Amino acid sequence: MFIVYIYDIKAKNKKKFNRVKRRFYYHLNKLELNKEYWKTKSTFAVPPNLEKIIDLFFSGFKKNVIVYKIHAESIEALE
Repeated sequence: MFIVYIYDIKAKNKKKFNRVKRRFYYHLNKLELNKEYWKTKSTFAVPPNLEKIIDLFFSGFKKNVIVYKIHAESIEALE
């Protein structure tokens, strides 16, 4: 089972967007998630034991990031 997070950064203007984006990715990279968790630039999946950590991370950006969480049984790439 995986927890899939889909997120989008929002801001009123370009300057604020860039500031939020820089802070967001700086703090996200500090979490040191494995490369295998990344699916796209705005989607990643983590095992259930990291759910609370990621939820806490996103709660710090709730004014500037829209996030959706999906509980998935399996994930596979279509090629």
